[in-house]
Amino acid sequence: MTASGSRIPTPEVYAGLDIGGTTTQVVLCAADLTVVDSVEVPTPAAEGGRAMVRAALAALDLLRERVPSRLLGVGVGAAGVVDSRAGRILVASDSFRSWAGFPVTATVEDALGVPAFLDNDVNAFLRGEVAKGAVAGEPAALGMTLGTGVGGALWLDGALFEGAHGAAGEIGHLPGFGDLPCTCGGRGHLETLASGRSLAARYGERTGRSLTARGIAEVAVDGDLDALAVYEAAGAGVARAILITAGLVDLTTCVIGGGVSRAWDLLEPSIAAALAAEPPVSGQPIRVVRARLGSRAVAIGAASRARTELGAVTRVYGGGVGNCR
Repeated sequence: MTASGSRIPTPEVYAGLDIGGTTTQVVLCAADLTVVDSVEVPTPAAEGGRAMVRAALAALDLLRERVPSRLLGVGVGAAGVVDSRAGRILVASDSFRSWAGFPVTATVEDALGVPAFLDNDVNAFLRGEVAKGAVAGEPAALGMTLGTGVGGALWLDGALFEGAHGAAGEIGHLPGFGDLPCTCGGRGHLETLASGRSLAARYGERTGRSLTARGIAEVAVDGDLDALAVYEAAGAGVARAILITAGLVDLTTCVIGGGVSRAWDLLEPSIAAALAAEPPVSGQPIRVVRARLGSRAVAIGAASRARTELGAVTRVYGGGVGNCR
């Protein structure tokens, strides 16, 4: 109550869950997607899908105890191939137990009594960066994540473009980047040049040394020519994939995130040089930026998905959803 006796409205919030292989990020966002509170907890990936969702919901309970609010909806970003319409995981890596086939949104909705929505983590990453990050407000953008693998997503005409089978934007598995075997079973994919795992493999082939992508970045800064060479090849490969995408869908903005992007000073020069040497057929310069939201990008993007979906429902049907705590 205020001093005049009027009741203070309960704030309305959206939740975003980023269920990763190692950690789970949970955020509560205001209507404008400003993060009100957040928490990170370990993901019990070896214990199965039910345990993973239970851990995420327990973290959300903690936030809701700290921030009394009316929860309108929940978005979930998850690693792997997902069926966003059915709210289910289709394919997951062997890092997860009993995750493939798990009904994520149904489980969350049953627990919370509010609508839930599922995206794969790269789609959610791009939603987050378009909503509140480095490419906020852009009508069209390519999102790339350079981590253990290479992921991609497309934002076209102000909305995520998923394609006929939900696989649009999977830039990491474009062929034509040499003949090295890829983790997916194919050969010569972008991922064989630009993922953290491939950087380590390429450096090991050149030197016989075993270093992580971060370790390679550290010695590159000290002038290690082999380390500089593998990062230069990664940047050139990324630029070529951007140009292919730009030629197909005529976009001029790309945002790059993921652990490998922390070595931005090593990647960006070769990306810029390759783009300058062979500009897109449109003649328009391509802007490439580093992601801004860091480890919260997927969770914020997941909350953004919930806000978008529920905003559409409200506009069509009127009324509201949600519950209070």
